[in-house]
Formats: sequence, C-alpha cells, structure tokens
Amino acid sequence: MSAVHLSQASGSAAIPAKQQIADSTHLQGRVPVTVAYGDGIGPEIMEAVLRVLDAADAPVRYDVIEIGEKCYSQGHTSGIAPEAWEVIRRNRVLLKAPITTPQGSGYKSLNVTIRKALNLFANVRPAKAYAPFVASPHPDMNLVIIRENEEDLYAGIEHQQTPEVVQVLKLVTRPGCERIVRYAFEYARTYGRRIVTCMTKDNIMKLTDGLFHRVFDEVAAEYPDIVAEHQIIDIGAARLAGQPNQFDVIVTLNLYGDILSDIAAHISGSVGLAGSANIGSEAAMFEAVHGSAPDIAGRGIANPSGLLVAATQMLVHIGAAGTAERIKNAWLRTLEDGIHTADIYRPSVSALQVGTHDFAAAVIARLGQEPRHLTPVHYRAGGIHVVPAPAAQTTKELVGVDVFLDWEDAGRNPNVLGATLESAIPEGWSLKMVTNRGVKVYPDGLPETFCTDHWRCRFVPRNERPLSFDKVLALLGTLHAAGLDVIKTEHLYTFDGRRGYSLGQGE
Repeated sequence: MSAVHLSQASGSAAIPAKQQIADSTHLQGRVPVTVAYGDGIGPEIMEAVLRVLDAADAPVRYDVIEIGEKCYSQGHTSGIAPEAWEVIRRNRVLLKAPITTPQGSGYKSLNVTIRKALNLFANVRPAKAYAPFVASPHPDMNLVIIRENEEDLYAGIEHQQTPEVVQVLKLVTRPGCERIVRYAFEYARTYGRRIVTCMTKDNIMKLTDGLFHRVFDEVAAEYPDIVAEHQIIDIGAARLAGQPNQFDVIVTLNLYGDILSDIAAHISGSVGLAGSANIGSEAAMFEAVHGSAPDIAGRGIANPSGLLVAATQMLVHIGAAGTAERIKNAWLRTLEDGIHTADIYRPSVSALQVGTHDFAAAVIARLGQEPRHLTPVHYRAGGIHVVPAPAAQTTKELVGVDVFLDWEDAGRNPNVLGATLESAIPEGWSLKMVTNRGVKVYPDGLPETFCTDHWRCRFVPRNERPLSFDKVLALLGTLHAAGLDVIKTEHLYTFDGRRGYSLGQGE
C-alpha cells in the first residue's frame, strides 16, 4: 500500500506496525487532498491518476469521500453527505472524478453546489491542441477560458408564474464581475499571455452583461501591458470555433463560459483531454471537463487524461510545480510516442491502443522525460489572489414599479387590459406601458404581436420623486381589489441618478 493511500484503508490493523510507522513518516509535510472517485468511469480514471501521482511522489495525501449517485439515492439532494462536506472544508483542495446527477426534479447539480458553497468563483479551462499526435483542425490553438463560476443564470432561481410562462433570474454582481475579470488579467500576466478577450451579449442585456463589460473596461485600464478587447458572444463563439488562434485568454460570464469551454475542448482534439480548475480565495476543486460516461464504465477503456491534467493544475495550485511539470511532460511524451486510448487512437499516427490502466503505466514509465516535438511545460508555483474594490457609496431612489399580471380575459386583448388598468389605478399614478414577453403592446401596440398570459405593466408617479413604498403598496391593493392577479413586482430605481432598469420600446 502506498503511503499516500492510508486514508483509503478500512483500518490500520492489517498493516504491519513497521509499515505503519514508515507510512506515517512518509506522510509528514504532505498536503491533504480530498479525493472523490465519482460515478461511471470515475473510479477507473481516478485510480489511474492516483497511480501516476504516487509514482511521481507527489507531495499529497488523500482523504477519500463518497459523492454522487449513492448520496443522491440516500436522500442527499445535492449529492453530498454532511460528513463529506466536513472533509472538503477541512482540506480545502478537492480532486473530483465525474459524477452522475439523476434526471428529474428535486436534484441539485453537485458541481454548482460545491462551486457556490465554497466560493470557487473562477473556472479555468485551458484548451490546447496536441497535433499531429492528436487530431485537431486547429493544430496551433493554445488558449485559456476563464469563466465566472457562481452567478448569472446558474444561480438557478426559477419560477413558474402563469400556466404558460416560467422565468429564470440572471444575477450579475459588481464584485463578482471584478473578481473574475481581475483574475483573468492576473492570470495573463502570470503566464505570459498577451491578450484578454471579454465576451458578453450587452447589445441586448444592457444592464447585466453591460455591467460585466463596463467592469472589464475599468479593470483593463490597470493592465496597459496586456491587450484588452471585447466581442459579442455570438460572433465570438463563431470565431472561436473557426479561428481559435485569434484568442489567448477569454473571460466571460457563467453560461457563456460553460458553452465556450466545451467548444474549445472539442476543436482542440478531444474533450477527454481537458482538465478544469475551480479556484476560490479559500478552496479549490479540480476535475475533468467530461462527464461520467456510464456507457463505457467498467470496461477499462476510458481516457484518464482530463483528470490527470486537472491533477497537474492541482499540483501547481498547492505549490508543487516541479511535480506537475514531471507528470505533464511525461504525459506529453506518451501522446508523442503514440500510446493512445480508443477515443484518440488513429492507425496513421498511433503506435498502440491501450486501456486506462496501461495508459497510466505508459505515463509512469516516462516520468523524467520531456516531449521531443511538443513544447515542454514549465509552471510557476502558487495561486493568483484578487480582492475586489470596496463598494462605492451610491444614492438609490425608487421612481416607479413594474407590476406583472396573470391575465387572459377578453381574448388577451392588450387594449382591454390597458383600459382596465387606467380605470383602476389611484390618483397620482400613470400607466407608462404594458409589455408582453418584452414587447410593448399598450399603448400603440401592433395587432400582429403574439401575447401570452404574462403581462408587465409599468407604473410611474405623476409628481412624487422619490416614490414612497407606501404608495406602491396602495397601488397593488387597488389592482388586487379590481380583480387583477398580481404575480410579481420589480421596483424601478435610479442609482446616483442613473437609470437601473431597461426601457420599454417607445418609452
């Protein structure tokens, strides 16, 4: 038994006393790492990766936890038991194999839960081609996607508000934007990258994505040595797929980053080669990009490369850059020598098709060697630390309210709804507009516009500024008394006189 695997043993009684003493001595000074074997192919690839780490004498010891399917089946809706949380929080470093989230409602994404609970705000996913040894249409691509990891639509706040309409809240914060943007520039500076590209959809989502873009411009001004550019996400994604050599470091919001990362991993040659680091100020999680692949589980053919690459990211993070270099260079040499698993095997290039176990053995046999054609890696030890600026003091004023209704009387005629509202509202209020799915339908709407049962009605005071909350409550009471079904309200604010809400068409 390797010393670093002591925590996997069911007990120490079966280990000879001399061996226990030797193992205990060997573990001194090693960094405790939480290990989760996961589901599907997870146990196979984790075993292979730990064999490589042991052979390289990585300065770590393992505390093994169980997460995933078994925990879900035991009633833990997030896939993690309380005792596992204790180990994760104590060690602060998690190496996690893929897990399977059960289909259906009531189950939370384990990855999202861990990232948000531990404040792992930065997701770092390198995407590099290893051509000609691994087929790629873009043999020179070498980029990194840095994705905000906690906010955006992944907040997972959803509601059904009417029989026809559901909503999800897109939450974007200034501190969240600043942390991830500053992390991207610090990463670029640390690793000699020249360009940081921000991708948003702020031509449509002017407040949420607009905030991300605005913070990007502010932070970029502090890094004159790095080229900063912005692209709209749709054309940016197309350019990434077609011309990835244009990019160096990409920083973006959560959902966009998730999609871009898989695009980049795929066109680099194989999703199976990609690792992912989730970094926070107090903890970190490292994992493969790919899923648990239950269709090939237990067959011994899975490629452990993605998790192995993630493990090298972990070693750099804990200060073991030299060990990370030895492992990554041995892995590159293995690819060069044509020792390939089935997912990347090509008869014209590969020398030997191997399974999970033998691929790990090939990497171990090459420890201490460097690639001859691919560029050897050289890492800097240590993490990147960023601190958002203190929040600025602002003057916030309530200037109106959007009231959302569930309404479908009179054939969903917006003019009938508008007239009903005009007659119901108390003195001192004006009905500014009514929209349906974001399109203004009253006043002066178009008859061709399709309407659902979900209506946004914007009310503003005729004279009073700032508006008192009591007046809003009185308005809502009047609408309720008129038989209207109020399902939600959004207050309209200004911040230092700047509008904090989107305008309606024609407003």
